[in-house]
Amino acid sequence: MAALEPVSTLRFRVEELPEEAANLRSEVRSFLAAELAAGAFVARCDAWLSGADPAFSRRLGERGWLGMTWPKRYGGHERSAVERYVVVEELLAAGAPVAAHWIADRQTGPLLLRYGTEEQRERLLPGMARGEIRCAIGMSEPDSGSDLASVRSSARRVEGGWRLDGSKVWTSGAHHADLMITLVRSEPMGDDRHAGLSQLIVDLKGPDVEIRPIRLLTGEHHFNEVLLHDCFVPDAMLVGKLGDGWKQVTSELAYERSGPERFLSTFPLLAAMAATSGSAAVGRLEARLWTLRRLSLAVASALQRGEEPATEAALVKDLGTVFEREVTEVSRAIHGGEPSHPLFEHYRRSLLEGPGFTLRGGTNEVLRSVVARSLR
Repeated sequence: MAALEPVSTLRFRVEELPEEAANLRSEVRSFLAAELAAGAFVARCDAWLSGADPAFSRRLGERGWLGMTWPKRYGGHERSAVERYVVVEELLAAGAPVAAHWIADRQTGPLLLRYGTEEQRERLLPGMARGEIRCAIGMSEPDSGSDLASVRSSARRVEGGWRLDGSKVWTSGAHHADLMITLVRSEPMGDDRHAGLSQLIVDLKGPDVEIRPIRLLTGEHHFNEVLLHDCFVPDAMLVGKLGDGWKQVTSELAYERSGPERFLSTFPLLAAMAATSGSAAVGRLEARLWTLRRLSLAVASALQRGEEPATEAALVKDLGTVFEREVTEVSRAIHGGEPSHPLFEHYRRSLLEGPGFTLRGGTNEVLRSVVARSLR
């Protein structure tokens, strides 16, 4: 009988950190220790999405820790994706308030480098690298869920540009952001739902944009609904080629879904458990964390090589969401939800913000469908 062919197309190449990355890690840790000692921030779970501090982001920009992999001519620093990974990992582990620059640095900047025009890069990237231009992502819609191909926000051709109508939801940080990369239908939907989609840069400070808060169980606000009322976008703000939006947004999701934020949102809680409990369950979580880190680092290296590991990124995000939920559950088993317990505050925040973990970047069911379709 002939040997069975492997069915999976997933590829996770084992990566080792270079010496310069280890030196950089020490530098970032020293900076964060000084910031904490000065009371510049208090460590918290999920700080990458809910902890916005523009001044802190600007201090990172001054140190060259934003736009790290970007060309110097656009305000970047031409460092490796692995070096950037180290900086991000340390910021997340410390529970630092990175939300003000997060989307611009992680997602919008790389998208513009790959598909944007020279004018867009020169105009926007230096400000992002300084931590001064904040961005949002306009993908999901009220009736679309995680099925991006069904978006209905429309772009109508007019003289000099486009008129946009529609709404976006779960738009993190839109109430503070300057611009939003927006997925719209530039042609009517046909048999191929992936055709006729385009990405446009929307000025969120414009008069035809309405931003409504979507509050969490904590009462806090970082998700939003963004409504576009006949919003004008000039031709110069089209990202990439007209009609190539699906290809571009799929590439963009590799950056969004695979980073260490997908399993380090609850790290301050896990670290506190490890310091105060000898539970075997905590040890198992630590082992899984190490595995997730290796997978995520492999995706970062693939992006550095110019690959498009969209399926691998989906897997990292799915496994990371399950892991973070279990961190919260193990914490509750340890202290029983007792408010006087030292773990309680981190636990409370993880528990209340946990429902949003599966929304951002795609639900687990959709991500598993992405992985399943890649199997042969």
